[in-house]
Amino acid sequence: MKKAVCPGSFDPITNGHLDVIERASGLFDHVVIAVLVNSSKSGVFTVEERVDLIKDSVKHLTNVTVDTWSGLLVDYCERNDISAIVKGLRAVSDFDYELQMAQLNLQLKGIDTFLMATKPTYSFLSSSLVREIARYGGDVSALVPPRVASELAKKAGKGSA
Repeated sequence: MKKAVCPGSFDPITNGHLDVIERASGLFDHVVIAVLVNSSKSGVFTVEERVDLIKDSVKHLTNVTVDTWSGLLVDYCERNDISAIVKGLRAVSDFDYELQMAQLNLQLKGIDTFLMATKPTYSFLSSSLVREIARYGGDVSALVPPRVASELAKKAGKGSA
């Protein structure tokens, strides 16, 4: 079975993330969405909330699961028999960083990285921009799954988005 991981903080998951995950699910037998646990960073959503929102967003994909990880991604891959990392690229600036990481991951543990160009529709989209729009009460419904938009609006109403 060919397994891949789509790693990230997903705070929040966006339609751009979902596009890459859906396309990866068509290429691999099993895809794990690995949510980074970084105790030194506080997000809009807790890790548990992110996992819940992601599970809701990918429930239509039968070969996709959600997990959490901290530490080196290649160690997570090795422990879980995952042979590939899938990352989305929005722009050339993403490529520079992701290429370095891909080369290091290959050298460290022999884990291949697949860099997937996003659809042009999502080339501008990032979690940080979504958070900023939501923080000021903007409409993010075209940028994130419906439940994520609803939860962001609730957080913005409480002043924490």
